[in-house]
Amino acid sequence: MDNRRVMQAAYGRQGAMRGRGGGACGPMSEAAVADTRRLNAKPQDLTDAYGPPSNFLEIDIFNPQTVGMGRARYTSYELRMRTNLPIFKLKESCVRRRYSDFEWLKNELERDSKIVVPPLPGKALKRQLPFRGDEGIFEESFIEERRQGLEQFINKIAGHPLAQNERCLHMFLQEETIDRNYVPGKVRQ
Repeated sequence: MDNRRVMQAAYGRQGAMRGRGGGACGPMSEAAVADTRRLNAKPQDLTDAYGPPSNFLEIDIFNPQTVGMGRARYTSYELRMRTNLPIFKLKESCVRRRYSDFEWLKNELERDSKIVVPPLPGKALKRQLPFRGDEGIFEESFIEERRQGLEQFINKIAGHPLAQNERCLHMFLQEETIDRNYVPGKVRQ
């Protein structure tokens, strides 16, 4: 085999043409085209298709409730978590949290962990001004918008592998009351 054919076999027609001083616009050989055939996968049975995923973490925020009167009025949200991740001691939990609890969690994670914590939905200070013609932060549309923002926030945090080791996240997701005097640290399995 002569030298040109060896180069053509190894590099395809373009490589051989480039080697001879030709341009890169020549036709591509079969060897230069990527192999797009599918891999042979094992057949999927019903358990694989419809069974629980190997690892999952689902957090839903729902059922907002506004309680109290005057300046002591606030809205709390029900937070339900389901998981099969071994790092969490409870596989299902349901707790009630308010916006200030989410602020506490954000501050704890920023203080003690190495992760970038996403922002919380805004405080809506203008909605808290007196003498407004509407309900301000207790307006249904605002509560729903905040609920969606809090749900996105907690799902991003809880889905982060480093945050899953933080004691404050476990307390926030699984314990009825938050012990604000807890000892920060990592969770041991």
